Amino acid sequence: MLAFDTSAAHCAVALLCGERIVSSVALMAVGQAEELIPALEDLLTQEGLVWRDLDALAVGTGPGNFTGIRIGVAAARGLALGLGIQAIGVSGFEAAAFGLPRPLTVTLPALRRQIYAQRLHEDRADAPEVTDGMAEAMSAEALVTAIVRIAAKRVGQDLPRPAPLYVRAADAVPARDPAPTILP
Repeated sequence: MLAFDTSAAHCAVALLCGERIVSSVALMAVGQAEELIPALEDLLTQEGLVWRDLDALAVGTGPGNFTGIRIGVAAARGLALGLGIQAIGVSGFEAAAFGLPRPLTVTLPALRRQIYAQRLHEDRADAPEVTDGMAEAMSAEALVTAIVRIAAKRVGQDLPRPAPLYVRAADAVPARDPAPTILP
């Protein structure tokens, strides 16, 4: 399983082979769209694999950078469609809570001295919110490693396709044109 996350100032990729995880992280404020596919191909090549060897994909769905989240989710959905494999979305909240007892409240850093927060229970999660405060960021490597481990437990389940987790509105104003129709 190949996993990746572009929801923050990074392009993090990981490959799960059995129980072994190989990962790579490039820290960057912009350029994730150009970096993602070459980083994935490099990881596959490094392990002697090709795209058709994959059983599933995993992607970080946010919260985080609006454009970064869209890059990752769109890539996961497109690759999964082209390869005929499952794409599994994992939120940053789930990744940060990986291995921790529940219930718990997870906080992630946001812009403007704010945090994203979500209360996670054993069988459900409360709606995420934005509030004032400070939170420590999880390392990109720890994030993508947790994403691939969580997704590995979900392979074969009937899940919805990955979708961006936006907790707040985008900073940019959308065009006034009507939104395109989203295919099922």
